[in-house]
Amino acid sequence: MIKLSDINPIPPNWVKFFYSSIDPIVRAASKLNVHPNTFTSLGFVLSAVATYFAMTGHLRVAAVIILAAGLCDALDGRLARESGKATRFGALFDSTLDRYSEVLFLFGLAYYFITNDWSLTAVAVAIALGGSLMVSYVRARSEGLGFECKVGLLQRPERLLLLGGGGLIHVYTLVAAIWIVAVFSNVTAIQRIVHVWKQDREQKNPEAF
Repeated sequence: MIKLSDINPIPPNWVKFFYSSIDPIVRAASKLNVHPNTFTSLGFVLSAVATYFAMTGHLRVAAVIILAAGLCDALDGRLARESGKATRFGALFDSTLDRYSEVLFLFGLAYYFITNDWSLTAVAVAIALGGSLMVSYVRARSEGLGFECKVGLLQRPERLLLLGGGGLIHVYTLVAAIWIVAVFSNVTAIQRIVHVWKQDREQKNPEAF
């Protein structure tokens, strides 16, 4: 029987190819002494711009820009490790702006669908937003309690790829992507809760409330 934890939405060889493709950019940025927070901030700005285009109905433009924001998200962490500038504040700054970026973009999509009388899709966006935030929250809370919690069927890169790719093709594929994110982001949050519960049970270390 296949477990959810055994499923990788993005094949590992694709991930390896992607990172090998952006490594020249990372090395060049490191030589130019570009700070990782620069990419973090740029990703947030691009997400805000994508939000505007989503709100105004330019969905393909919004999709291209949100994918570019996702690229910045990949570059900042890679650059932090390459340049030796990884800090705890940098990790917090990155995570915080990632959450704000996701909230902004999904708000933009919700606004578009509400104003165009796609009420059910707007509800799906709200569910997707809640699930996306819970995926991040469960990991942060778990790791704060000393557990490992990096599992997940639909993490941030997968969510961005779904929404960006869906928006590039057609509004209907975007709607389908939103529903997938709405369902499986919440599945991922539950998956992480179960993962931590199993660790807690194995360690015989119940949480004190």
